[in-house]
Amino acid sequence: MSNMPRVVITGLGVVSPLGSTLDEFWHKLTSGTSAIGKITHFDAEKFPVKVAAEVKDFDPVNYMKMKRADRTGRCSQFAIAATRMAADHARLDMSVEEPERIGVVVGTSGMPELLAEQANIIERKGPNRVDPLVVSKYRASMVPAHVGLEVGAKGINTSINSACNSGNDSLGNAYNLLRLGYADLILAGGAGANITPLAIAATGRIGALSREEDPDKACRPFDLNRSGFVYGEGAAMLVLETLEHAQNRRSEILAEITGAGWSFDAVSETSPGMAERARAMSLALRDAGISPGDVDYINAHGTGTKLNDVSETRAIKSVFGTGAYSLPVSSIKSMIGHLGCAAGSVEAVAVVMSILNSTIPPTINYQTPDPECDLDYVPNVSRRQSLDVCLSNSFGLGGQNCSLIFRRFKQNGT
Repeated sequence: MSNMPRVVITGLGVVSPLGSTLDEFWHKLTSGTSAIGKITHFDAEKFPVKVAAEVKDFDPVNYMKMKRADRTGRCSQFAIAATRMAADHARLDMSVEEPERIGVVVGTSGMPELLAEQANIIERKGPNRVDPLVVSKYRASMVPAHVGLEVGAKGINTSINSACNSGNDSLGNAYNLLRLGYADLILAGGAGANITPLAIAATGRIGALSREEDPDKACRPFDLNRSGFVYGEGAAMLVLETLEHAQNRRSEILAEITGAGWSFDAVSETSPGMAERARAMSLALRDAGISPGDVDYINAHGTGTKLNDVSETRAIKSVFGTGAYSLPVSSIKSMIGHLGCAAGSVEAVAVVMSILNSTIPPTINYQTPDPECDLDYVPNVSRRQSLDVCLSNSFGLGGQNCSLIFRRFKQNGT
């Protein structure tokens, strides 16, 4: 695929539990700060799950007019805010762009819990009391639609839902759409607002969420005493564009996406498959035209569940062989929780910042090694290290897998 356009990243925007600016997010991430705390969005007293990583002090009208804020759910608001920041970071001026060549791809599940609320209203008050804006607020397809309406992008506009894999999936699909010539620039990422009674109850019911009440013990990826993942919320959007388009508008190039690989476990609705996770990584390496020895760092899916962390560790060993033991691997979910459909895109922002700043964020709360998870997980403290090639994993509940390759930008591509 060497004749295809190169795809570069020129803007980053993030709304996260660690902060809603890029600088705050990165500073706290590399400082090993945890955003996990007691749930405040609703009364969780009767819930077995008590903690989450919430976005604090978010006011949508800082990013959009009140009318748009009233017509959108929290998920869309996060996506719009992250898009505004990414577009500003990229110095994107839509007045000089061809809007038909600007696309939006967002990994999201929307806000399905709003349907439960409205069903309750129908039951109690009748169908005429349903919120007339609920269709605009809950549907996954409306998240990219709201972003497109805000920025005036008239190219491809689509949502992707592959569970926890959605953030990576959206970036990988945007990467290929650009390579295939369907757009010149795509605003791509993920958004999730799953700290809700329905999401916490349902995911907790299948045993995936940590029931630790101490926030400092709740999310412990790769640690022997890990007990499940912790929900987070937020969004990240990245400006992806062809190298030619970026150079024509004299953009600052932050990094490059050079490979994407997908697979599906076809094993179970909930249990992960090691072999197919390894295949996604191998396909991403092949797409990028590199060998396992070229990778400097792996941003792990690293949820903190018993099954996931062992499966991911085994998959990394399968791909990287003995080289896996000298390869840094870390999970930022230890600090921000699992942002669901936004996880991969927020982690992509972290990877790009890692490349730019030659710093690997840590896996915090790591105390007791697990004999089955025996790699270098960059425990507790960030690490200074020059990074040229990074691999980022996202694995969805249900078996959807996507791995991406990010590289330091070099003009000659090598």
